[in-house]
Amino acid sequence: MPFRSRITGTGSYAPEQVLTNFDLEKKVDTSDEWITERTGIKERHIAKGEAASDLCLEASKKALQAAGVDPGEIDLIIVATMSGDMPMPSTASLLQKKLGAKHAGAFDVNAACSGFLYGLSVADSFIRSGQVKRILLVGAEVMSKFLDWEDRTTCVLFGDGAGAVVIEQTKGQRGILSTRLYSDGTMWDYICLPGGGSQNPPSSKTLKDKMHFVKMKGNETFKVAVRTLEKLVVDTLKENGLKPSELAMLIPHQANLRIIKATAERLHLPMSRVAVNLQRYGNTSSASIPIALDEVVREGRIKKDDYILLEAFGAGLTWASALIRW
Repeated sequence: MPFRSRITGTGSYAPEQVLTNFDLEKKVDTSDEWITERTGIKERHIAKGEAASDLCLEASKKALQAAGVDPGEIDLIIVATMSGDMPMPSTASLLQKKLGAKHAGAFDVNAACSGFLYGLSVADSFIRSGQVKRILLVGAEVMSKFLDWEDRTTCVLFGDGAGAVVIEQTKGQRGILSTRLYSDGTMWDYICLPGGGSQNPPSSKTLKDKMHFVKMKGNETFKVAVRTLEKLVVDTLKENGLKPSELAMLIPHQANLRIIKATAERLHLPMSRVAVNLQRYGNTSSASIPIALDEVVREGRIKKDDYILLEAFGAGLTWASALIRW
């Protein structure tokens, strides 16, 4: 029987400081009612004096402990992030140092909010090929560092956090059944951070024009997300011969409650089988799915042999899914 990859441990971490909608009312022209009605978000965590690798470290410790794995047993570390510590080296390499995972290779993946699922697909391929036996995959973001706190259309949406999973080689029917990755670069400007790269390197002009902050076309993104995610979920289930009713849990990217509800309604899936925590974290980009996964695992909401579907949509534009038999 060919190898399969299985998640054996989960962990998550959010910074201590909490920023509520009422706190934001004092910073920008907005209100708790406006934010809640349009997004479902009530509060988010903000990192103070912490970089992405620091968040990764705390989430990773919990995942490794849950899996009963020592850092020295990890063969590969993958960090999904668009807000890493620095352009180089990779945040994964910095995490490798902090963990003392001496035998692990390390690299980053950037697919914005879809990053964790892109990383999961890469990890699954490595393990199925037999190249490695144990992988630490982390989704971590410090989005607060890249927000214009005078722009109410973006600063109310995002928060900081990290989620991690240990993925191990296994045989049998349980584990990651399939992953699907997509992108459409023609809509790159729907969500972007235009400054700081080789196209617009840091300068007095990029600072003045606020090019180092997240830019977003909210209405356009919302329409594409709802349409794309429904098809993504249906195609993923069809590929594996399953119906939506057979899902024990849908774990979507935590960006907008209206998008999550619209997807669930179109699949005729009750919200009791949908993981939702964005009211407490906001949109933590690549960290949102692993944080939500860790919470439902620790709450005992998924059990052995349950079918779990993960799906995300983000900048690129990118979208991705993963079907797991727990």
